[in-house]
Amino acid sequence: MQPSDLTRRQLLALAAGTGTAGVLGAVGLGAFDREGDASTTEIGPEESRRLAETFAPVYYFDRYEKWFPTDPRPYESEAEGDPVVDGFAAFNGYTEQFQQQDAPPEPTVFYHVVGYEDSTLAAVQYWWYAAFDQFSVNFHWHDWELTQVFVDRETEEPKLFVGSAHSRKVPNNEFLGPEETEVPRILPELGSHSGGISVNRIEDRFTRNPAEEAIADVTNAALEEVSRSIPAAYGLPRDEGFRLPYVVPELDGEPIYDHDRLPAVNRSSLVDERLTVRSFEDLSRPPEDLPERETGRLFAFDPADADGEVDVRYDLTPTTELEHITAFTGPQLSFEFTVPEFAEDQVASHITTTKVPWTQPRYENPATDISDPAHRQALADEYDAIGEPSPANRLVVAVRQVETDDGAPENEGVTTSESTTEKVVRADSDPVAVPTFAGVAVVEDLPPGEHRLTVNGAGEAPHSERVEVTEGPGADLAGVDGEIALTPNEAAVKLEVDADGTEADLQTLAVEDDFAGRLYDAPMEGPDAVYVHQGGAYTTEVRDADGAHGAFRVNPDPAGESGRDAAEAAARVRIETPDTGKASLSAFVSTISQETAVSVDAVTEVALDDLDPLGGGGGRTPTATPTGDGSRNGTPTPTDDEDLLGDAGRQTGGVTGLLRALKAVLAAADRATEAAAAGDRQAANRALETVAARLADVRANLEGARRDLPEPTARAVEARVEQAIRRTEQARETEKL
Repeated sequence: MQPSDLTRRQLLALAAGTGTAGVLGAVGLGAFDREGDASTTEIGPEESRRLAETFAPVYYFDRYEKWFPTDPRPYESEAEGDPVVDGFAAFNGYTEQFQQQDAPPEPTVFYHVVGYEDSTLAAVQYWWYAAFDQFSVNFHWHDWELTQVFVDRETEEPKLFVGSAHSRKVPNNEFLGPEETEVPRILPELGSHSGGISVNRIEDRFTRNPAEEAIADVTNAALEEVSRSIPAAYGLPRDEGFRLPYVVPELDGEPIYDHDRLPAVNRSSLVDERLTVRSFEDLSRPPEDLPERETGRLFAFDPADADGEVDVRYDLTPTTELEHITAFTGPQLSFEFTVPEFAEDQVASHITTTKVPWTQPRYENPATDISDPAHRQALADEYDAIGEPSPANRLVVAVRQVETDDGAPENEGVTTSESTTEKVVRADSDPVAVPTFAGVAVVEDLPPGEHRLTVNGAGEAPHSERVEVTEGPGADLAGVDGEIALTPNEAAVKLEVDADGTEADLQTLAVEDDFAGRLYDAPMEGPDAVYVHQGGAYTTEVRDADGAHGAFRVNPDPAGESGRDAAEAAARVRIETPDTGKASLSAFVSTISQETAVSVDAVTEVALDDLDPLGGGGGRTPTATPTGDGSRNGTPTPTDDEDLLGDAGRQTGGVTGLLRALKAVLAAADRATEAAAAGDRQAANRALETVAARLADVRANLEGARRDLPEPTARAVEARVEQAIRRTEQARETEKL
C-alpha cells in the first residue's frame, strides 16, 4: 500500500502501536527537496479567492498569546526610499492599539494561490503577520507564519495540509489526505506562532500519536532512530507533558520593555512571567511549575468552520497587496547561548529577523516546504509536477536529564530519566537554534561534515559535542546511541580534559558512570570540557590516533562532604595529562581497585589493613588517595544498611576473599604501571596477566560476599570490576607503553 492510498479511515484502522507513524515510517527519511518540481503560475483572482475562502484555517491561540494576525501596512515607513516595516513602530503601535481597544487590532490573514503548470495541483498559502516573536530559541521583530493546503483544482479535494514549524530546520506538521469537508485547524505555538495542526475530534490539542479511537493530527514518518518511536513533527510541548521556558528579549543589555522607543510596551506586553526566565544559567534546576497549555482566543474567517465560539473573525487579503514592502527591519536582539569549552563561549548570532514571504523559495514553489519525504512521494505518485524526494541529511537526538541513582551508594552513581522541559539545540554551522519536541531534537538538512552540536536547557549545564553528519538519506545520531543527558546547574561539575598536557594525538573523549553507563562519547580536538553530575563516579576515556586508550577515574566531591561550599563543589575538575597506553590503563586499574576495596571496607567489619593480598604479599595497603581533580580522597560515604551486615561473626570468607583479591589486583596493577613507565614491556605484560587473573578472583569472590554487602555497594563493586577487566584487556592489547 502506498501512502497516497491511505484514507483517514484506513489510517484510523491502522492506529495500533505507532499508528500512522508506523505505517509511514518505512519510507526513507529525507528533508526539503530543492529540485524536480514544475514551475508555478499565479491563479486568477476569482478562483484564488474562492479556494482561499474554502480552506481558510481556524486558529486556536494560547491564552497567554500577545501577538495575533494583523495587517503590517499601518506600520510602514520609508528607509532610503524603500517601503519597510520598522520593528519599533510595529511592536509599539500594535501594543498601543491593542491596549486602547482591548482586542486584537486589524485581524488579517493573507493568502497566495499558485498552480503547477500542466497539472491540476495547486497550493493555497495562508500567511499571517505578528508584530513580534518571543520564544526560548529565538525572538525577533516581526513574524510571518505559513499554513499550506495542497488541493486538486478539478475535484477541489485537499491532498495535504502543511503547518510550518518553528524554522526550516525542524520538521513541519503535516497531514496527508484530509477529508474534503475539513479546513485546517491550526494551533499556533505561544510566542513563536509555529503552526501545529489539529484534524481529529480533539480540536484544540495536538495529538502526535493515535489515542482514544482518534487519529493522530499528523501523518509524518516516525523517528525510528530514537528510543521512543514518535512522528517527526514539531509539536506543542504543553500538550505532551513537557514544558518550554521562554526568555525575556534584551536589547543593549536591558529588557526590551525598558527601551525608550517602546513607550507603550511594558512587562505585561510580553509572554506571562510564569512562563519566562531571564536567564537559563540563573536557575539551579529546570523549572517545575510552568503552566500547561490552555486555549484562548479562537480566530476564524467563517464561524461555521469552527467547533467552538469564535472570538475574532479575520479578513482574507491577497498577499499581492503587500509585495511592495521590501523589508521588515529591527536591530539585533540578544540571548546568550552557552557552549561548554575550557573558556565558556557565549553565542548570540542565532537571533534572527524575519524575511518577507515573497522572496522565499516556498512562495514561488510551495512544495519546497514539504518536510516529510513520504508526503512528497505521495504527491509525486499522483502528480507529475512534483519531483521525487531527494536525499537530505538529518541529525537526531533524544535529550534526557541526569539525576542521582537511588540504587547506588550515596554520591557514587547517577541515572538518566525523561526530561520534563524542552531544550534548545544549535549546530555551530547554522545560525538557527531549534527546540526539542517531546524531548527529541531533529535538525534538518545540515551540510555533510563535522559539526559542534550544543544543547542548552533552563536550569541545566550546557552540553556540547562534535558530531559527524554523513551525506545521503537517513539520519545521523548525536550523543550516545542517540541520547544526550543534561545535568542540573546545582549539581554540575565541569570536567576538563587538557589535551595539550600530553604528546598523544587524542581523537575521542568518553565519560561513563558506574551506574548510568556511557554518558558522553564524541570526537575531540584540543582541550575539551564536559559537565557531569557531582553525585556520580566516572571513568573518563580518551583514545589517540593510533587507537590506544587511556582511562582516568573522576569522583567529584558533593558540597559539604569535605567542607566545601556549593560554589566550590561546582568548580572544575581537570585531567592535566590524559596519556594513553599501558601505564595509563594500569594506573587506572590500580585506582579503581583501591577505590573499590575502600568502599567494601567502609561497610563491613573486616580489617582491611590486616589482610594480605590474595596469593601472597607484594601489595600495598589501600589507603585513600586523590582521584580526578585530587579533591576527593576516594573514601565512600558509609551506607545506613547496617542491619544487613550484622556482627563481625557473621562476616564470611566471601568478604575477606573479595578484599584480598582487590589488594592483589592493586599490587599487580602498580607493578604494571611502574614497568610500563620504565619502558619494560615484558614485565608490564606479565604484571597485567596477574591483574587479569586476580580480577577473575574478585568476580568470583563477589558472589560469595553479596549477602554481607549492602546491595548498592555490591552493584558498585560489580560495575567497577567490569570496568577494571575492560581496561586491563585494553592494556594487554595495546603496544603503546
